[in-house]
Amino acid sequence: MPVFVDKAKIFIQSGKGGDGHISFRREKYVPNGGPDGGDGGKGGDVIFVIDEGINTLADFHYGGKYKAENGQDGNKRRCHGKNGQDLYIKVPEGTVIKEAASGKVIADMSLENREVVVLRGGKGGNGNMHYATSTMQAPKYAQPGQPALSLEVLLELKVIADVGLVGFPNVGKSTFLSKVSNAKPKIANYHFTTLSPMLGVVDLNDARGFVVADIPGLIEGASEGAGLGHEFLRHIERTRMMIHVVDAASTEGRDPIEDIEAINEELKNYNADITNKPQVIAANKIDMLPDGEQAEIINKIREKYEPLGVKVFATSTLTGKGIQELLYYVSRTLSELPEKSVVFEQEFFPETMIRDAEDAFTVSYDKDTAEYVIEGPKIEKMLGYTNLESEKGFAFFQKFLADNGILDELEKLHIGEGDTVRMYGYSFEYYRNADTQPVSEDEDEE
Repeated sequence: MPVFVDKAKIFIQSGKGGDGHISFRREKYVPNGGPDGGDGGKGGDVIFVIDEGINTLADFHYGGKYKAENGQDGNKRRCHGKNGQDLYIKVPEGTVIKEAASGKVIADMSLENREVVVLRGGKGGNGNMHYATSTMQAPKYAQPGQPALSLEVLLELKVIADVGLVGFPNVGKSTFLSKVSNAKPKIANYHFTTLSPMLGVVDLNDARGFVVADIPGLIEGASEGAGLGHEFLRHIERTRMMIHVVDAASTEGRDPIEDIEAINEELKNYNADITNKPQVIAANKIDMLPDGEQAEIINKIREKYEPLGVKVFATSTLTGKGIQELLYYVSRTLSELPEKSVVFEQEFFPETMIRDAEDAFTVSYDKDTAEYVIEGPKIEKMLGYTNLESEKGFAFFQKFLADNGILDELEKLHIGEGDTVRMYGYSFEYYRNADTQPVSEDEDEE
C-alpha cells in the first residue's frame, strides 16, 4: 500500500552559467587575429509543475538533492556554450513550497499556478570577444558564468476541498464520508483508522455538489504536536466550511459538548483563522441512543451552539437519518459564501538571492602570480561603466572600494604598499593614504 506523505524537505539547485572563453583567431594569413572566445551557456532552471496523476509527496519522503544542469563553457571561434537543461519537479496539486529555514511561502501549486520557476539558472559569461577596445585589442579576460542558486525547501500538501470533516477519532467520520460520497475509505473500530485525508465528491439531485475531505481524527494537544492528527491540521486551512462530527451517544464515555469544545480549541491553537470558517455539527450515532434520550442530548447541543450560529443536525450513518438535510444545508451555505479559494501568497522571493549574489565579492591572494585578486559581479559591473582614465572616474573607483569594505579586506590579508591588485582585465599597485587609501592605476593592456 502506498505511503501517504504530505510533508517533505528537499535540496534544490539551479544550474551554474557557463564561463566565457578566452581565445584568439589563428589563421594561416592572419598571424595576430582578434579575440574570438565564445559565451557560456545559461544554467538550467528549477521548475515545479503540477502532475494530476499523483496525490502524495511520497516521491520526496526521503529528501534528496535535485539539481538542474550547468551551462557549458564557451569555446573558440565564437562558439556559444550549450544551455543547461531545466529540471522539472512534479508535485500534486495543493503543494505549498516554503523556504525551509524561515517557513515563508515561495509558491502555492494550486489553481492557475500549474508551473512555477522557483530557482533560475545563472547567466552564461561573455567570452573575451566582447572586451576588445582601442586600448586593449587582445583582452585576456572572459566573464565567468553566474553561480548556481541553491535552497532547502519544505513541501507541504494541503488538500483542496470545499468542506472538511473534523472530530475526535472513531466518531464516524469515515463512515459518514462513505455514505454521502464516492469515497471508499477503510473503516474499522480503531483510533486513527484514517491515516490520510480522504476526498469525496457529494452529488445532490437538485442542488450544487461539493468536495469533502475527511481529516484524520484529532486529539487534545494535536496543535502542539500530540497524536497523528497534528500532521493533518494543515489540510483544514483550504476548506471553506467544516462539518464537525461528534459522538452524541457517548459510546466511549466522553461528553459530546466537551468533545466539540476540545476540537475547536485545537483548531484555534493551530490557526485562529480556521475558527472563523462556518461550521455545522453532525450529532452522530443517535441510533445507539434510547428513544427517550435522543431529544434530550440533541436539544442540549442545540441550546449551546445554535445561538452562536452553528446549526446542529441529529444524524445516523447507520439509518441515514438527518444526513440529506445536513448535506442540503451545507450546499446552500457554500452557495452563499464567497467563491474565493484559499491560496497562500508568496512571502519569500528567490530573486533576492540573485541580487545578494551579485552584490557579493571575494578578495583572495594568488600565490602563483603574487597578486591580490578581487572578483564579484558588482565589481565587474562597476569597472564596465567607470572611466578609470579620468581623474574623477578614478576617484569614484577608489571611493567604491572603500565604501564596500574591499580595502579593509585587502588589509586583513596583510597587503603591502606596492603589491599588485588584479581585478578582471586591470592590474593596480596598492598605496595607502590617510584620506582615501588610493590605489594607483596600471591598466593591463596585454
